[in-house]
Amino acid sequence: MSTEPDPTDRTDRTDRTGLTGLSDAVRARGGELRAGGTDTGARQRSGVSTGPFTDLDGAAGLRGTTLLPDGGLRIGALTTLAALAADPQVRAGWPALAVSAGTAATPQIRAAGTLGGNLLQRNRCWYFRNPHVSCLQKGGAGCPAREGDHHFGVVSGAGPCITPHPSTLATALLTYDAEAEVHDEPPRSVADLYGDGDRLHQGDHLLPPHRILTAVRLPAPLPGERAAYHRATSRAHGEWPLVEATARLASDGAVVTHVAVAAGGVARVPLRLPEVEAALIGREATPGALAAAAETVLSRCRPLPQTGYKATLFRDTVLEVLERAHAGTTR
Repeated sequence: MSTEPDPTDRTDRTDRTGLTGLSDAVRARGGELRAGGTDTGARQRSGVSTGPFTDLDGAAGLRGTTLLPDGGLRIGALTTLAALAADPQVRAGWPALAVSAGTAATPQIRAAGTLGGNLLQRNRCWYFRNPHVSCLQKGGAGCPAREGDHHFGVVSGAGPCITPHPSTLATALLTYDAEAEVHDEPPRSVADLYGDGDRLHQGDHLLPPHRILTAVRLPAPLPGERAAYHRATSRAHGEWPLVEATARLASDGAVVTHVAVAAGGVARVPLRLPEVEAALIGREATPGALAAAAETVLSRCRPLPQTGYKATLFRDTVLEVLERAHAGTTR
């Protein structure tokens, strides 16, 4: 195999450890930051993204997990999905995150894909990823999926783009009230990386291209809490979920004292579901109460012509994670 540099590779490998230098490189040259490369590589091969790419793989301090003095956990943005899934600290204290990381994509993708890359990846709309098709995500005037094939599209929300956000880890992190660290900026909630979706016309998150997500912080787990994650897919392995959901529950006896529920695959952004939470907090988690809480998600559904099936799948996936969390079955 040749060791000569590829003259067509437009990757910046200068200043491999200084985050400010990497950020300045993107600001000056344009293009994108690149983490594990599983998404940028696919877009580069299809001709949708042409770079230049500025690699983060040499940046110091962006990998691994660290227990915090308050019992929380800091996870570096370049930590791989495989490492997250196998980390004993994550599995013990934040099990739904470990399970969601270990279920995403394929073993090969999990070995290279990173926490930061998963949160900031681009959507999987086939119109967006076709270099010959104009769409809002590429600066065009419309969304061809609305009149075309959109059976994987949203079932909730009415923003200009109708492709769901693809981040599995964001769905889990929403339920853990996680906070994102961004270089040279104040921390923000993971939810604030996305907003309500209405502003995501030409991107899948709200960070400027030169800003670097450095880590995610999770609060300490609650005593006795239980959590579950589930994805509904059209095949058993290696498929993007049609709907996915995460739930956390804590109880005092039979009464629910804390509940957090989020879903993905249904809207332009990962969704926290306060209506489900409000239906359960302070109540006994009986089968009927869990079913009634899951039913509340139907009120936010506005199906497109081809996504009506997602409404009941959304409800049933939420019910699945509520039942598993209540029973103490993570997956």
